[in-house]
Amino acid sequence: MTIDNRIEVVLIDDDPHLRQALSQTLDLAGLKVLSLAEAKGVAGQLSRDWPGVVVSDIRMPGIDGLELLSELHAQDPELPVLLITGHGDVPLAVQAMRAGAYDFLEKPFPSDHLLDSVRRALALRRLVMDNRSLRLALSDRHELSARLVGQSPSILRLREQIGALAATRADVLILGETGAGKEVVARALHDLSGRRNGPFVAINAGALAESVVESELFGHEPGAFTGAQKRRIGKFEFANGGTLFLDEIESMSLDVQVKLLRLLQERVVERLGGNQQIPLDIRVIAATKEDLRQAADQGRFRADLYYRLNVAPLRIPPLRERGEDALMLFQHFADEASARHGLPPHELQPAQRALLLRHSWPGNVRELQNAAERFALGLELALDNSAPDGSPGAPVEVISGGLSEQVENFEKTLIAAELARPHSSVRSLAEALGIPRKTLHDKLRKHGLNFGDSQGHADESD
Repeated sequence: MTIDNRIEVVLIDDDPHLRQALSQTLDLAGLKVLSLAEAKGVAGQLSRDWPGVVVSDIRMPGIDGLELLSELHAQDPELPVLLITGHGDVPLAVQAMRAGAYDFLEKPFPSDHLLDSVRRALALRRLVMDNRSLRLALSDRHELSARLVGQSPSILRLREQIGALAATRADVLILGETGAGKEVVARALHDLSGRRNGPFVAINAGALAESVVESELFGHEPGAFTGAQKRRIGKFEFANGGTLFLDEIESMSLDVQVKLLRLLQERVVERLGGNQQIPLDIRVIAATKEDLRQAADQGRFRADLYYRLNVAPLRIPPLRERGEDALMLFQHFADEASARHGLPPHELQPAQRALLLRHSWPGNVRELQNAAERFALGLELALDNSAPDGSPGAPVEVISGGLSEQVENFEKTLIAAELARPHSSVRSLAEALGIPRKTLHDKLRKHGLNFGDSQGHADESD
């Protein structure tokens, strides 16, 4: 059990008359007080984020005030502890101050002395907690920047949204293409939340066979179905106190969607073959690569579940929309891979940087990470420059060599990449490349490229 954060003062004294008098004094001053007759177990009930102060007598049976001070400061050295001493215990009080007590009060003391000391201690505690919150926010911001690398407006906005949602209890729907980093975002939401010490359970609904998905998610009792010989704890129950990440939610059957909707609304789970409703304290983060609204309109996804999930949506931008983030990510992953393999890091050459910027990254961050791994290993990189809709494009090779060779190869690659895009005429292709049509014809011949072949026999005369 944890002492409620609304409690401002924990008062401990084995003398019932003094305890009642001090408690009444603090209560009349508008402070929320929890009064206790002994110190046993108090330290275990106070979390590091408890915003109050402790007032305790020194001489008590069992755990005395000095032992309590030692226990409290072992878990939070910045917690203010005020100790009450009897007449003649001044040397003991001095020892307590050296041990880190905030203040000591020698009996008998006026009530305004107690109130003044408690209020100053509370003000100090608030300052400590504010500083901790600031440090945590800065740490979280740094951690997010390390996880979601980039400076494009879309990724900056995503980091802001994650920071705002992480501290809430809201369920989240993550929208993003394959390889965009949906699980990275889900883990960031968990790790930056108050559930960070609880379990993070990730499950891909698309990878589960229809015959086992309900048992896997909700669990089952013995005899629930043929082969169910013993109880199984499902993923939802296993994630209790933490976060469940449910990827490819669009692949769930309509029957399972009904159960998921009930779980989200009532926060209880019932194992297959059982009658007991088990209360859950979990956050559900769902992810999809599909348009669930369209799926709902087509009857493939429950509309009520879609609206229940869509309260806090997060869209992960595809890599092709993130501009120079690709270069930052590539170098980041390449440096990580070099360190992992014990190899010296490689710097991208100007031509290689330009090629990476031109690439459409149909596989998103996952494709880029694999390419960076090959680069770190010193292997040749052949990037599939397919269009986002899957239509084939010209392969892009990351090149090396002397300056003249790099320039020639770079020029050919840029023209080939532009040829892979639809153009109605040579004129539009030349305009896209920023060169005259005659120059374009010369370069097409030099590099063995043909406009008509790549554009489906488009008019080459214009």
